[in-house]
Amino acid sequence: MAQLVLDLEYRPALGREDFLVAPANELAVAWIDRWPDWPGFALAIVGPPGSGKSHLLQVWRAMSGAVEIDPARLEVGAIAELLGPAEGVALDGLDAVLEGDPGRAPERAEALLHLYNLLAERGGHLLLTGRRPPTRWPVALADLRSRLATVQTVELGAPDDALIEALLVKLFADRQLAVGPEVVRFLLARMERSFAAARRLVAALDRAALESRRGITVPLARQVLRDLAPAVEDDDIN
Repeated sequence: MAQLVLDLEYRPALGREDFLVAPANELAVAWIDRWPDWPGFALAIVGPPGSGKSHLLQVWRAMSGAVEIDPARLEVGAIAELLGPAEGVALDGLDAVLEGDPGRAPERAEALLHLYNLLAERGGHLLLTGRRPPTRWPVALADLRSRLATVQTVELGAPDDALIEALLVKLFADRQLAVGPEVVRFLLARMERSFAAARRLVAALDRAALESRRGITVPLARQVLRDLAPAVEDDDIN
């Protein structure tokens, strides 16, 4: 009988020492470490889902004392309260919020412009993250578009094998899962090379191990890979 699995959240390690530095992200890390000596007061970090944008945002927030504002709460009338006395603001995934609710995008754009101007007056700093550069965000407000065009933007690149391997090890460790190096090597040789795929795979392995009351072994990894990608030929997984 399969074990009942409670869908409990886990807390990933998001400290500076927990961030995996590799060629794909070292430029972004250098910009974070360079704070507060940025050439402008705003920085945007962009990249695909799971590439480390939110982790770097939390690293910067901790070192700068910035407040994190949920982009979904951007309203002109709420900016003063959300900002308070802070001189730094972090906005994570703003482009997804703008694209996900086009009807409120103009209101949020006006609120962001207000926030931008307030921070500039205070000599503060703004960190934005998104999947695409700010110049490609769905913003119709001309004044905001012109400001976003001046934001220093750094892009997180595609991960290499070394980074994916290190990410797998970190994701297993975050979930307090004991996994042998042979399992990591097996997964690395057969999985999709992306951060999002690594997160899905580790989550699926965690759940499968709980359901089957088994440790995470190569046979279990093979089974989970088949379940996640049933169209993949057996020769690619064996």
